[in-house]
Amino acid sequence: MIDNPLLRPSPLPWAALPFDQFRPEHFLPATLAACEAARAKLAAIKTSPEAPNWQNTIVALERAGAQVSDVATAFGNLRSAHGDDQMQALARDIMPKLIAFESDLFLDEGLFQRVRTVYETRQTLQLTPEQTTLLDKMYRAFRRNGALLSLADKQNLRAIDDELSTLGPRFSENVLKATNGYEMWLTDEAALAGLPDSAREAAKIAAREKGRPEAWLFTLHMPSYLPFLRYAENRERRRELWVAYSARAVSGEQSNQELVKRIATLKHQRARLLGYESHAHFAMEERMAEHPDKVRSFLERLLVRSRPSAVKEMQELRDYAFGYGHEDALMPWDYHYWARRLKEEMFNVDTEQLRPYFELDQVLAGAFEHARRLFGLRFEKLSNLPVYASDVEVYEVKDEQSGAHVGLFYTDFYPRSTKSGGAWCTRYRPQWIEDGTDQRPHVSIVCNFTKPTATKPSLLTFQEVTTLFHEFGHALHGLLSRCEFRSLAGTSVFRDFVELPSQIMENWVKEKDSLALFARHYETGEAIPEELVDRIIASENFHAAYLMMRQLRFGVLDLAWYSQDPSKVDDVTSFELDAVRRTDLLPNYPGTNISCAFEHIFAGGYAAGYYGYKWAEVLDADAFELFRERGIFDRSTAEQFRRAILERGGSEHPMKLYQEFRGREPDPDALLRRAGLIG
Repeated sequence: MIDNPLLRPSPLPWAALPFDQFRPEHFLPATLAACEAARAKLAAIKTSPEAPNWQNTIVALERAGAQVSDVATAFGNLRSAHGDDQMQALARDIMPKLIAFESDLFLDEGLFQRVRTVYETRQTLQLTPEQTTLLDKMYRAFRRNGALLSLADKQNLRAIDDELSTLGPRFSENVLKATNGYEMWLTDEAALAGLPDSAREAAKIAAREKGRPEAWLFTLHMPSYLPFLRYAENRERRRELWVAYSARAVSGEQSNQELVKRIATLKHQRARLLGYESHAHFAMEERMAEHPDKVRSFLERLLVRSRPSAVKEMQELRDYAFGYGHEDALMPWDYHYWARRLKEEMFNVDTEQLRPYFELDQVLAGAFEHARRLFGLRFEKLSNLPVYASDVEVYEVKDEQSGAHVGLFYTDFYPRSTKSGGAWCTRYRPQWIEDGTDQRPHVSIVCNFTKPTATKPSLLTFQEVTTLFHEFGHALHGLLSRCEFRSLAGTSVFRDFVELPSQIMENWVKEKDSLALFARHYETGEAIPEELVDRIIASENFHAAYLMMRQLRFGVLDLAWYSQDPSKVDDVTSFELDAVRRTDLLPNYPGTNISCAFEHIFAGGYAAGYYGYKWAEVLDADAFELFRERGIFDRSTAEQFRRAILERGGSEHPMKLYQEFRGREPDPDALLRRAGLIG
């Protein structure tokens, strides 16, 4: 075995990753070595003289690729959170190696026959529900990855998978480069009219770091982009910034036009090769929704209920803007500006007025307090473990009563040029049980929040507070896992179920008793005034229909790409406009589209799954109604949610787990009730 920090057992407490030892040049050799070692284990399983059984085949296969998974996870996480050009370029070599390993596994006739032998005798094996789930999932994985195909079709499938393995990383790399490649420099202070001090100061710091202290720099990263759209009075500059963001990777050197078509076409060809009508049919076989027609009906129901209210909201916004002198058609770069002004006038709630009450450390402490009150967890910051960037922090999570170790929790909150946009939760190590020992997880949340400045700490918008609680919900799902098998643990669940633990946590942010735990002025320590909380809650459903339509737009577009044959699509933008026409509320603008920067569905795991956000919102709205009935910090309800949902991962079908928590299937009207769209 080569000497490589990615392959050595970690000498650190709880087997924490030695991030300080990792170098880009370690990842490819580690990937190759891990794959080679795993292939030797697979060969031993296949050639075993013993008859196939649960232990020597299913459990052995579950464990054989563990190191490959760990190396791939470390690489993928670091490429997204701290990926310089060298790390981005490595993906072109590493991803094909990983896909080749996976293809070798699932296309191996000898391994499949052993799995099938065990699967066909499953009724006699007296398996636990989790073991049954693992066996079903493993057999299905072989089938869904080509085990039943002819030799020629297996070769075609392998070629498709090999090509796809290079396209996703290229797509993400183009989006990141396009995002980082745009800068809007302002030298006339008059162009900053309307911007709050926090946005001006952040832009001045960004310009100073680039060697131009006399100017202000605005970028396409959210902490810079959104405040400008919301506050800048200079409409032309708002247009410039919005167009740059909405045209990322649409044209030029970083164009994703051809990649969009190729990725969608290859996924369709792959699904057809495996006997499915489309990639959506293939994907939804392992979703709660089960079938594209069910998703269409779900999205259509929300669209029909939401569109009349959304149209009314937009007309009210136009009337409001015209009343203040806006003369032209309301365009996408106008929406945030006028919606912010209208919301402030209607509810007397100003994002900048709220920021001082949401200092990042205090909000994080509030999330920790919620975890303590609901689930009995305690978070202790550590200084003796390495991290991969200077502003990353790590905490040990303990059981409050017993003091037992629960897991490690990493936080990475600020934008970097090496970090992808958005926010996400991931894990560096899953949870599983081996030889009676519960191996505890290492979980991380990654965000792009407003940075501290020379005069202020990181002060969050209310939207950023909600984002933190959302990702923290994912983290709790990973941390509280108590599964036997790593491939079923934590967030390893159906894609349209995984957002339940995250989205339900957002509900607490909108409750008085919750805000009282952490919303305090960063300078005075004064609790957020109750009347301000009342206004926040009252404004919660402001433009709820518009926001619903925005999410439906993404879901409809995703389904359009993946529920039909996209090989005849000539123009990405024209296809997109046709697909989402019924969700239009503002004029479309030439040279922009969603698809070319839609990483979730072209470079992530949400292809034919973006509807899952709304699907899970039904679940979380219905689930939180039970907390409202019993008390939002009711420990017995929280324990019920923990035992049925958070601890169980993907060990059983999610509808069974949800019914175990709620006592029934979810009420589909719960989301519409919460949004105020029905009584």
